[in-house]
Order: sequence, then C-alpha cells, then structure tokens
Amino acid sequence: MIEPFLSAVPVLEKLEMAGYEAYFVGGSVRDFLLHKTISDVDIATSATPDEVKKIFPKTVDIGIEHGTVLVLFQNQSYEITTFRTEAEYQDFRRPKEVTFIRVLSDDLQRRDFTMNAIAMNREGKIIDPFDGQTAIKEKIIRTVGDAKERFQEDALRMMRAVRFVSQLSFHIEEKSLAALKKLVSLLENIAIERKREEFQKLFAGANRKQALELIIETNIYSFLPGLQNKKEEIQDMLSFNMDRLSPREMWALLGYCLKLKGKEIEGFFRNWRFPLKEIREIQHILLFLEKRLQSEWSTYDLYIAGKAIIQSTEILYLVLEGIRETSSIHHFLQLYKELPLKSRSQMKVTGNDLMIWYERNAGPWLKEKLDHVELAILEGHVANDKQRIKEWLSRCNHK
Repeated sequence: MIEPFLSAVPVLEKLEMAGYEAYFVGGSVRDFLLHKTISDVDIATSATPDEVKKIFPKTVDIGIEHGTVLVLFQNQSYEITTFRTEAEYQDFRRPKEVTFIRVLSDDLQRRDFTMNAIAMNREGKIIDPFDGQTAIKEKIIRTVGDAKERFQEDALRMMRAVRFVSQLSFHIEEKSLAALKKLVSLLENIAIERKREEFQKLFAGANRKQALELIIETNIYSFLPGLQNKKEEIQDMLSFNMDRLSPREMWALLGYCLKLKGKEIEGFFRNWRFPLKEIREIQHILLFLEKRLQSEWSTYDLYIAGKAIIQSTEILYLVLEGIRETSSIHHFLQLYKELPLKSRSQMKVTGNDLMIWYERNAGPWLKEKLDHVELAILEGHVANDKQRIKEWLSRCNHK
C-alpha cells in the first residue's frame, strides 16, 4: 500500500475498533490500481454519521444528509461516508431519499461505473463485486448494472463517462454508449456549473480529442451552453493538434473556432457560469491571438498582455499555424522579461509630478501624458528615471 492510504489507515482502524466496517472506495482505489498519482482518499463505513462523530472528536458536517462527515485527524482531513442506498432520484441528479445501511456490497451497487465500485480494506485487500478490475484491465467504462437506470438516476454520469475517456484513455462499453445516446437529452436537467466542471476535466485529459469526438457522436454538444447547432465548429477544433494546450487554452481555442468576437466572448462564457476573472483572461487571449495572426508582438502588446497571456496566446498561434517548433514562445517571453516596465506602478513619475511640472490641474491631458511617458520608457526613448523623464518631456515640449 502507498500514500495517502498509509496515513489514512489509522482512521479505518479506529472505526473497526469501535465495531464498524471501513474501506477505501471510489476513484482513489481505481487510480491505485492504475498506478496513478492519488491526491486524497474517500472512506466508506458501516457507521452512521452520528456514530462517526462519537468516534472522532473533530468533525465537520459537510453533507450529513447524504451520510458524509469530514473528519479532522492527525492534521489531515478525510471525508467519511456511511454505506447507503438511494431511493428514487429527482431532477435526474439527486436522490429523493438516502437510507443508511450496513452492507458494503449494497453501497457499491449504487455507484456509477464498475471501475469506481471497488473497495480496499486497511490491509490492501480488494473487494470487487462488480468486476471493476477487469474493466480497468480492459480499459472499459461500464456502468454498474443497467446503463439506462444509472443514467436516469443521474444524467451527469453521461458526461462523466466521456470525461473518463479523456482522462483515462478508456472506451465506453457498447451497451453503456447506446444508453447514453438514447438518454442524452436528460442533460437538460443538469446544472450548468456541473457540466462546466466535467468539461473542464475533459479538456485537461490526455485523450481529449477522442472525448470531443464522442461529444459530437453522442449529441452531448446540443445540451451544452452555446454549442447547440455548432457541430461543424467543434469539428474544426478537432483539426488542430491540442496535445500541448492547457484547459484554459482549450477554452480559448473553442472560442476561436466558434468565431466569437467582442461581447460575444463574454456572453458565451457567462452562459457557462465562468468566474469573471477567468472570462477576462480568455478574452485577452483571444484579443491578442487575433493580433498575433496578423503580425508579430509589439513591445506595447507584450507589456499589456503579461507573461501568462503571452505564453497562452503564442502556443495557440503555433497550434493554429501548425508549427511544432516552440522557440518563439521563449523568444517573446524573454523580450517581456527584458522590458523596463511590467506595470505602470513601476514608473518613477506620477500624475502629481506631472501636475507640478506643468502647473496644471488634473484632467484628460494627464492620462494622455502618462501614456506618452509609459510608451517612451517601453520603447527605450527615455530611461525610467524621474529626472531624465522630466528632461525628456521638456525637450519634447520645445520641438
């Protein structure tokens, strides 16, 4: 067994010493079997939330109605969830009622895919009633039980299946794929924030191209914000080599292929419920990408864009142009590094200085003059030194 399981073993031991069963479950066990990096672990137990809270003195109720308690133990936090069954689902997403149970196999039976319905005890023994290990070995995404039932219970599972194609490079089993195609319209009932989260993870996967092909094949795209009737645009996106792109750059590439301009960019990403800060970043990438497709970076554009936007814009430019050589990224980042200014706050002259020198009150002229000085420093016409700027402005005024 490896970390972080080893550090969590004492949690399982305390539950077992109190007379309950406890196991590692879900994605952490799957990733362990895949020899992938594991960030955290989920624990399932026969103890009810109240019983868990009696065993551990420090807990937080984070989802107690669904049986989940956050346990703070030895400077770590662990989500511990009671074995449960789920009654009829509402809104194709949430169970109307959760019943706590004492049997592990019944708890695993409610899970989405066989590869996620595997448990492991504190000694590393695998409990696999639905043959998830075979699915992992054969790289198959297969629902636990009837696919139609699983997708009708929680329609988001359809997007999760496609997301796993991207993340794990698995393929969806035939019956599960057929059910997905038949029930895809149920995605109308899913909150946009949840769809965005799945799409973001899909964009981060190594096999994102095949996953996007499935988004088209299954018609999932028709139930995503702003992508209805955009099949051709998504197919255009597939024509590019996306291997090097970050999720943010993938979103920018999607915006480019959709030919979004101006306020359309903000509208599209607001519909996806993106935070405003991320919308602005993608807007800037698309703005500078449009410029970059017409000419090389100017000194001022490098200054305004900043390091992160330069890098994302340039890599997208290379992808769109089909250029595999990445030396231009390093070239323009070096030029940015050598700029005498990275922001206006670094200028040695302020608006107050200019008002004193020109004996004038604040007004539109002040911004214009500061812009003039800023550009002159960036282009090397004057050093970023207060006295030299004053002398340079004096010479400019006499010309």
